[in-house]
Amino acid sequence: MNYPEGLADKIGFSHVQADIKAACLSQMGIEFAEKMRFSSRFTLVQQWAKQVHEMKQLMAERGGEWPQVDYYDLRPWLAPLSLEGNYLSADQWRDWQRGIEVLYQCIRFFHLLDPETYPELHQLTRQYAQKIAEVSEVDYMQLLPIVQELSRIFDANGQIKESASTELGEIRRKKHAEEQGLRKKLDSMLHQAQQQGWISKDFSLTLRNGRMVIPLAAEHKRKIRGFVQDESDTGKTVFLEPADALTANNEIKSLESAEKREIIQILTRLADRIRPMVPMLGIWMQWLGLIDFIRAKAIWAQEHQAILPHLNDKPHLDWRNARHPLLEKSLEKNGKKIKALSIQLDEKKRLMVVSGPNAGGKSVTLSTIGLLQYLFQSGCLVPIEEGSSMGFFQQIFLDMGDEQNIENELSTYSSHLSNMRYFLQHANKNTLILVDEFGTGTEPSLGGAIAEAILEKLADKGCYGAINTHFGNLKSLADRKEGLFNAAMRYDTAHLEPLFILDMGKPGSSFAFEIAQKIGLPSGIIENARKKLGKKQVDFDKLLLETETEKQIWQSKNKGLSLQNEQVAALKEQYEQLKNHLQEEQKNILNKAKSEAKQLIKEANQRIEQTIREIKEKAAGKEETKILREQLDEFTTKTLKEVPVKPKPAANNSIKPVSGPIEMGDWVAIQDGSAEPTVGQVLEIKGKDALIALGSIRSTLKLKRLQKVQAPKTEKVKTLPMKGIDINDRMAQFSLTLDLRGKRGEEVWVSLDQYINDALLLGAPEVRVLHGKGDGILRNLVREQLKRYAQIKHVQDEHADRGGAGISVVTMR
Repeated sequence: MNYPEGLADKIGFSHVQADIKAACLSQMGIEFAEKMRFSSRFTLVQQWAKQVHEMKQLMAERGGEWPQVDYYDLRPWLAPLSLEGNYLSADQWRDWQRGIEVLYQCIRFFHLLDPETYPELHQLTRQYAQKIAEVSEVDYMQLLPIVQELSRIFDANGQIKESASTELGEIRRKKHAEEQGLRKKLDSMLHQAQQQGWISKDFSLTLRNGRMVIPLAAEHKRKIRGFVQDESDTGKTVFLEPADALTANNEIKSLESAEKREIIQILTRLADRIRPMVPMLGIWMQWLGLIDFIRAKAIWAQEHQAILPHLNDKPHLDWRNARHPLLEKSLEKNGKKIKALSIQLDEKKRLMVVSGPNAGGKSVTLSTIGLLQYLFQSGCLVPIEEGSSMGFFQQIFLDMGDEQNIENELSTYSSHLSNMRYFLQHANKNTLILVDEFGTGTEPSLGGAIAEAILEKLADKGCYGAINTHFGNLKSLADRKEGLFNAAMRYDTAHLEPLFILDMGKPGSSFAFEIAQKIGLPSGIIENARKKLGKKQVDFDKLLLETETEKQIWQSKNKGLSLQNEQVAALKEQYEQLKNHLQEEQKNILNKAKSEAKQLIKEANQRIEQTIREIKEKAAGKEETKILREQLDEFTTKTLKEVPVKPKPAANNSIKPVSGPIEMGDWVAIQDGSAEPTVGQVLEIKGKDALIALGSIRSTLKLKRLQKVQAPKTEKVKTLPMKGIDINDRMAQFSLTLDLRGKRGEEVWVSLDQYINDALLLGAPEVRVLHGKGDGILRNLVREQLKRYAQIKHVQDEHADRGGAGISVVTMR
C-alpha cells in the first residue's frame, strides 16, 4: 500500500492523468483514465505496458486504417432497448448510425491484426469476443446489417427517410399533394383579401394549431366565411381558417396522424431487431472505451518520447537519461531543455544519499524517480532512453513537502517523524522510499543523529530509494554502511551555478559559503561563519570543492582530447585515402610506361627485320646498304627523343661512402636515387631493419637501402629523437599546490616556470604556491617571476587562517 494517500498528487501523476483524459475520444475512455491506479501485480502491469507499446507502434505504422473519431457512447440507450415493446425516438437514434458503423470498423480492424506483430491487442479483442460468445448468440459481423438498416431508415441529419417503408412513402406523398392544393386555394383567397384592403400586403399564409390559415384584420373577419383559430396578442389580427379549407386541413391532420403511427411502427421494428444485440453491444462498448484509453496513453507516450524498457519482476532501477515529463514540458515552453538523469539501484547499492546545493535538482531527482515508477506501474510507458531497465515494487513511500497539521498539532518536524514511523513499521525489501530534506526541521545535531539512526534501520530492512540531505554524518554513513551509497548534484565551481546533473558514487558539498559570497553577503560575516563552523568541516567542504574543480578540469581536458582524437582519426583516414590513390596512380603510370616501352621495342625490332630483309632481297651494294643503315639510325634517333631520360644524379662530394657492416651509431645515406641523399644516424638495428634519426624525426628503414658513410664534418652534437608530451601523466601528477620551501633561486625559477606552464596547459583556474613567510625573500622572488605571465589575472596572499602571506594564490585569466 502506497503512502501517503495523496502520493499521486504529490509526485504529479494527476497532471499526467489529466493529459491522458484529454486525449480520449469518448466518455468510455475517460472513465478508464479516471480509474488509472498503481498496481502491485507485475503480470498485469506488464500486459498494460505492452498494450500501450503496441498501440504506439500501430499508430506510427497504420494510424489511418481504423476510425479515430465519433466514438459515441451508446450505453444510455441499451437499457431502454432491452425492454420488450420499448423503442427509441428518432432523435435518440441520431448517434447510432455513425456510432455502430465506427464500432464495427474498429472491431473488424483489431480482430484481423497480426497476432505475431501485435499479440497483446489481438488477444485483448479475442478475449472480449469470447465474453460475448458466453452471453449472446450473435457476433460483431451482424452489426454490418444494422449499419445498413440505419442508413436505409435515417438520412445524414437523423431524419427518417420516405423510403423507410412503403406505407410511409405513400402517406407523405398524399400529404404533400393535399398541402399543395390547399396552399394554392388559400393563396388565391389571400390575394383577393389584399386587393380588398382587408389584409396587409406583408402578410402571408401561416400555421396555427397545425392548420393552414389566413392572417386577417380583426374588423374584416366576417368578410370571409370560416373559423378563427387564433389571434395576435393585441387582438388586431385574427388567423382565419376559411370554410372551403376545412376539409383539406382535416385530411392533412389525418395524414399526419397516420405518418406518426407508421414512424412508430418503423422504430419499433428497428428496436426489435437490435434488442437481441444489446448484451453484445454493452460488451463491445466497454472494449471500445478500453481501446480509446490505450490509444490516449500511446498519444501521451509519443508526445513525451516515452518507451517500453526492459522489465524485471524485482526491485531494481537502471535508468539512462530519465526525464521528468511535466518539468520537460514546462521548460520547453520557455525554450529550455531538461537535464536527463541516469540512476542505478541494485541489491548492493539500494539507498542513494543525494547531497548538493539548494536549488541544485535534488527534489526533482526524487520526484522523477517517484513519478516514472508510478507511471510504469499504472500501465504507462516512461520517458527514458533505450537500453534502460525497469524494476518492480510493491509499494512507494514518500516524505516530501511540508505536512504541518494545526488540527492534530503537528509541526513540520513532527510530521516528518510520523512519516518515518510509518516507514519503519511497513517498509520491506519491495518498498521504494523517497525522502526529501531528511532530518530537517529541528536542532541540526539532534536531527542529524535521529536521521542517521533511522537511515541505518531502513538500510537493514533492505528497502530501495533515495533521500536528500545536507547532513555530513549521513554522507559519512553512506560510505561505510552496506546498501547505502552517496550521490551528488553536480555544481559549476567556476560560475557557482548548479548543473542539474546527478553524479553517483561521491557526496556533494552544499556550497553554502560560495553561494553566500556570490549573492553579495559581506565577507566579514562569511569569514566569521567559517570560524564558528570549525576547521574540520571547512576542510571537508574545501576538499569537496577541490575535488569538484579537478573533476571539471579533467572532464574538460578529456573532452578536448576526444575532439583531437577524432581530428587525428579523420586526418589518418584522409592520409590512407591519399596514399591508396597515389599507389594506384603510380601503378597505372608504370603499367602505361611498360606498355609504351614494349610497343617501342616491337616497332624497333620490326624496323630492323625489315631493313635486313630489304638488304637480302635486293642484294644491295655498299651504297644501298649505307642508305638503309642511315634510315635505321634516323628512326632510332627519332624514337629515343620521344623517351624521357632520367638525369643521372650529380655526385655529392661531401658524402663519402665507407665499407664494412652497418652498426649502431654509424652515419648512413638513404639510397633513393636522389641527387643529394638524406643522411642520418643509426639508433638501433632490428634484424634487417634499422632505426634512423633524421634530425628530430625517427624512421625505420631496410638495411639494404642504406649506405654507410663518413660522419658529416658539420655535425658536432648528436641529434636526439623528439619526445612528445604525455598529457595523461601530467594530469595524473598535477597538484593544485606547489611547495617551494627550502629551494635556491635557480631551482625556484625552473620549478615555478614548469608548474605554471602545466597549470596553463591543464586549464587550472586557480593554484597556490607555498613559499613560507621567513624574511620574505622567497616570496618576493616568486612574485617577481609570476609577473612575467600575461595569462595570470592576479596574485594575492592566502586567507590568514590558511597560511596568509606564506602562500600566494594565483588566479588565471
